[in-house]
Amino acid sequence: MKEFINENFLLQTETAQKLYHEHAKQQPIIDYHCHLNPEFIANDRKFANLGQIWLEGDHYKWRAMRTNGVDERYCTGKDTSNWEKFEKWAETVPYTMRNPLYHWTHLELKTAFGVTKLLNPQSAREIFDICTEKLHTPEYSARGLMKLYNVETVCTTDDPVDSLEYHIALKNEGFEVKVLPTWRPDKAMAVENPTEYRTYVEKLSDVSGINISNFADLISALRKRHDFFASVGCKLSDHGIEEFYAEPYTQQEIETIFNKVYGGTNLQLGEILKFKSAMLYEGALMDWEKGWTQQFHYGAIRNNNSRLFGKLGADTGFDSIGDFTVAKSMSRFLDQLDKSNQLAKTILYNLNPRDNDLITTMIGNFQDGSVAGKIQFGSGWWFLDQKTGMEAQLNSLSNLGLLSRFVGMLTDSRSFLSYPRHEYFRRILCNLIGNDVENGLLPASEIDFLGKMVEDISYLNAKKYFEF
Repeated sequence: MKEFINENFLLQTETAQKLYHEHAKQQPIIDYHCHLNPEFIANDRKFANLGQIWLEGDHYKWRAMRTNGVDERYCTGKDTSNWEKFEKWAETVPYTMRNPLYHWTHLELKTAFGVTKLLNPQSAREIFDICTEKLHTPEYSARGLMKLYNVETVCTTDDPVDSLEYHIALKNEGFEVKVLPTWRPDKAMAVENPTEYRTYVEKLSDVSGINISNFADLISALRKRHDFFASVGCKLSDHGIEEFYAEPYTQQEIETIFNKVYGGTNLQLGEILKFKSAMLYEGALMDWEKGWTQQFHYGAIRNNNSRLFGKLGADTGFDSIGDFTVAKSMSRFLDQLDKSNQLAKTILYNLNPRDNDLITTMIGNFQDGSVAGKIQFGSGWWFLDQKTGMEAQLNSLSNLGLLSRFVGMLTDSRSFLSYPRHEYFRRILCNLIGNDVENGLLPASEIDFLGKMVEDISYLNAKKYFEF
């Protein structure tokens, strides 16, 4: 019987162990998509205790706790202490067995704090106190944790109206970890609510210095902010969309639709789709012009629980996998840009695992030889960033594309303790390749190439692809 989370955790063969320990383990981390608060990095936030750093904003844990019968006040409540919340999380942890939260929890305890005890109600107080004591030392600040995990670059998620003041401060200071913004223009496309949309456009007008009275003005304002983001080091955009938008439209139609929604009138579904199609296209052109990479995270149904959404707001654990039909619209969108040779480097992330082979075959349509792996199948995202989901993504990419050109893992996290997800991914990757060697499906004589392949996927491919 193997020890839980030992040095060869998830590594089932000698070859897998060799690939991980000699090639993957020591690679720096490039976290090219996350939701870290840049203010926390700039101010080098100190965390009061383990409950705060672990449970503050973590909707993964909140979902599990609710499922375990934990009252909401111990998840998002304002009248409960960090210890009380942590105590309820410790009660929940044993019930997360076979959920990735069980692995992540114990990997984080071990790699960050050196704690190898299992978290449960009996060990909760001891573990809380040990970790909290360490969190009070300089080595466990926001920056300290990034250094501990050998983080080289992170890309945060930022709205076009954001000031990027903290990114600028970090750049001017010369902080050794690159903290770069990512262009996330979702609100500029969110025309479902005219009142909220006008408020956003007025804010965009203020920060850009451009008076927005029509669609052309809107694009000019976004371009100005896009230029500003580039000046701060931005190299990626990101779009959180339900599905791909590639409806035919005329410029006059889009001008009319903008005037309508800006004037406070609700749009029809067809108008919404045309407007989103125009915005995706215009944004893609900006990215291509600057040599950025565009990312598309699609397929989530958000805020399903209207009662609790009204009480708690977005990103609190009430989202799920959607079943949108996307292949034709995805193809039209990519082809529209490729026709004029204006298709930027692109990463596609699905949330429904049924789309794995769909994406892998789609990206092959638009590889043009200009950049290795120009169009990428993104790593398992959100509900898929666990062992089964990662293996399925890696196997699909292996079968129908080139795994060797993959740009690897990201945390997609708001937590400074989430970096072991990179280790988790690397172990799974090495195990898949190692098993193939041991079973005669890959040649043992090519172990040097396979070692380099692991290094590339873990780190070097991303560094080269994004030009960090």
